[in-house]
Amino acid sequence: MTAADRCDRCGAQAYVRVVLPVGELLFCGHHARAHADAYQSVATHIQDETDRLHAEHGAG
Repeated sequence: MTAADRCDRCGAQAYVRVVLPVGELLFCGHHARAHADAYQSVATHIQDETDRLHAEHGAG
């Protein structure tokens, strides 16, 4: 994912891509955690690059 990929909820940089049977969702780290219970059971693939967030911004 690149800086051009934006969270579908708030527009921040996306670090998580959730592939669904009928499309995909992009989330920032915050919204990925907030909605994880809703998408984990229906996702066909989850691309989680939140480790980049921590490396780039020193979080965690």
